Amino acid sequence: SFVAGVIHPWRVSAFERLLWRACRGYLVASFVEMPEPMEDPATGESITWVIFLISYWGEQIGQKIRKISDCFHCHMYPYPESEASRADTMSGLHSQIQDLSVVSWAPWRGLGGHARTPLSLTRAGHPQVLEETEQYLAQVLDKVVLALPTWRVQVQKMKAIYLILNQCSFDVTEKCLIAEVWCPVRDLTQVQEALRQGSYKSGSSVECFVQRIPTSESPPTLIRTNKFTAGFQSIVDAYGVASYQEVNPAPYAIITFPFIFAIMFGDVGHGLLMFLFALWMVLYENSPSLRQASNEIWLTFFEGRYLILLMGAFSIYTGFIYNECFSKATVIFPSAWSVATMANHSSWSPAYLATHPSLTLDPNITGVFRGPYPFGIDPIWSLATNHLNFLNSFKMKMSVVLGIVHMGFGVLLGIFNHVHFQQRHRLVLELLPEMVFLLALFGYLVFLIFYKWVKFSAADSRVAPSILIHFIDMFLFTSNAENRPLYRGQVPVQTVLVVLALASVPVLLLGTPLYLCCRRHTRRTGHPAPAAVGEQEPLLEGQEAGNSVNATKEDMENGGHSPDAEHLDFAEVFMHQAIHTIEYCLGCVSNTASYLRLWALSLAHARES
Repeated sequence: SFVAGVIHPWRVSAFERLLWRACRGYLVASFVEMPEPMEDPATGESITWVIFLISYWGEQIGQKIRKISDCFHCHMYPYPESEASRADTMSGLHSQIQDLSVVSWAPWRGLGGHARTPLSLTRAGHPQVLEETEQYLAQVLDKVVLALPTWRVQVQKMKAIYLILNQCSFDVTEKCLIAEVWCPVRDLTQVQEALRQGSYKSGSSVECFVQRIPTSESPPTLIRTNKFTAGFQSIVDAYGVASYQEVNPAPYAIITFPFIFAIMFGDVGHGLLMFLFALWMVLYENSPSLRQASNEIWLTFFEGRYLILLMGAFSIYTGFIYNECFSKATVIFPSAWSVATMANHSSWSPAYLATHPSLTLDPNITGVFRGPYPFGIDPIWSLATNHLNFLNSFKMKMSVVLGIVHMGFGVLLGIFNHVHFQQRHRLVLELLPEMVFLLALFGYLVFLIFYKWVKFSAADSRVAPSILIHFIDMFLFTSNAENRPLYRGQVPVQTVLVVLALASVPVLLLGTPLYLCCRRHTRRTGHPAPAAVGEQEPLLEGQEAGNSVNATKEDMENGGHSPDAEHLDFAEVFMHQAIHTIEYCLGCVSNTASYLRLWALSLAHARES
């Protein structure tokens, strides 16, 4: 018997040696190089292959040869044993080669359903047929491109349907599917109508129906978004999803997040470039080339196009405040500082100007400083040698003020949660201590900043005390004789504020757990009031109470929970409150320090640009 095939030239020596050892010489092998190189179908490399023909004795030897050939990735071909069969095979191969050179086959007409037909041509007509074939294939691909979006939608719908069906369970008779889902109350009518239409169109003898299942579990949170709010909601969800019926902070983040970014990136030129880039994505958001891009980084930018748009707009606004356009000051209004007045008052001579490259403008001299700049920072500060010191003080204080206002606003949002869930005790035992702790320490810092701005002017600015030293002395319950007080009785006031802040911590830690424990003890010793039965109302039109979907108004408004429902595990409540207290107190300190990054990154952006 014979085995024929081709092998890579680099593997011939090892292949021949292994064949000889494994078959113990019961074979005759012949190796011949191809006259012309051929392309490797796997790698596309042009290789001069080696043709081998092996004659062997015994079927076991043949199996060994075939296994070794497979291990060496040889391409095997059938080799007839009789001379007549080999002659027939050779003539057939020659005929196929001749046919390939003079015959072209029309492609399958897949869209029209016509079978292919061989076209016998002369050598002169062969290039024309190939050109027509390429044109036809191009037309087919053009039609496929038009139909591809529809096919993709159909496939996605089928995958979604089968995914939902796989999550359903069979009933006892294994003839119906049962799905337990959470559904918004206002969408129940649409769900029921969709089930009815599905039953009608499928011709099912059993109509689909919806029935409410009583449960004590808290429903999941559903937040409806659109293409504008989806990016902001994703940022909020990255930090945590609000519980059912809690206040969603995402609408407020639509303003605060871009504005805080703009504080760090305040530049008219850079903000305009960002705004125009986002505006281009918004205007062409329906373009398939933008939506269906495979680059993950690009998709991240595209999904946040409205976020980038607002960040660019706010950066333009803060850029006007900083008076920076590509890190260069712009003169929109005349400067409020008069160099001519200072020169006339000081009688600067040419010799003085030659020896003093830096000149000082004294605002205490009448006419040198004529009032604040109409909007933003005066452009003359870009020429000053103390420009960085001035921006350091301004941006650091601004970051602290905005950060504490932002944190206070977040704490005040808890009022809506406590009132909605009828947990008014948390207003006194949680919200009040939180605000006392925040305002007594960091709210007082904001007060010191504004008080110093108002009290001290250019005339006495050199003797103004340091707010930072006062704030440190406040926690140490000491006073510094070298740092004069801002107002009378400052040390006693600061002592009282620190004591109030420290006293609010145990109230925040123990207030809610002790209140819940006392209320549970009162309920056990007293007589609980009988539970009121709410009136059942059908949620869907055309359905009676007791059938299909029914819920009380209380269930609809409170998600199936009574407002008095409390978790009475004291250890768990205390542990939760302890974690909340530690997180809040440490968060006030760390977040205030974190807001200083607005100042640092803003200066870095101005310096590096």
